[in-house]
Amino acid sequence: MNPTTIHRVEVLRPLFAAATHEASAAMCRWTDGVISLTLDDICELPLEEVTAELGFSDDFMTMVVLGIESEPGTVLILTFDEENARQLAATLTRRQRNTTPEWDELEISALTETGNILGCAYVNALTRLTGQILIPSPPYFVRDYFASVLEQALVEQAMSSDTALLCRTGFHREGENLNWHVLFIPSKSLREKLERSVASVSHDRARR
Repeated sequence: MNPTTIHRVEVLRPLFAAATHEASAAMCRWTDGVISLTLDDICELPLEEVTAELGFSDDFMTMVVLGIESEPGTVLILTFDEENARQLAATLTRRQRNTTPEWDELEISALTETGNILGCAYVNALTRLTGQILIPSPPYFVRDYFASVLEQALVEQAMSSDTALLCRTGFHREGENLNWHVLFIPSKSLREKLERSVASVSHDRARR
């Protein structure tokens, strides 16, 4: 990234760090303090490099996906490997880990509700911090190749921009890193609104 791009990305870091903190608090409540989140990285990439940069391009993964109803092209994706997804579902449903290939309704419901809780906390934090009214869409559960899901999510963005802003969050179980991630990719429109909100707050503080 060039210096101008780096500056634009870094200006938004405190905003996404705060949203991650809110999502982490919600996950701690949902999992009785077992699971927490940290903001790992923020970067801007050409659309054709996003999948390769994340390193999941050939992986078949379990995912929960949601968007923002007023911001087409914005997407939040929870990604899990099979082992961790099954273990989380077992913990939340208080059952033995399922070893059959098929996911049952209770497992799917547990992961979908996880996405709902985490996504709502994340988006509500952005609403509170910026004054933008952001309403998350209902989450859906999918098992597919990561590249396929991400490429579908980026179709809308490709109509207005040749780059994407990517925020990546990691999960931790009692301090141990887990192979789970939250990827938040705001649309160009939402990114510009967030940048204006941050600039407005900074201007107000400077005038005091």
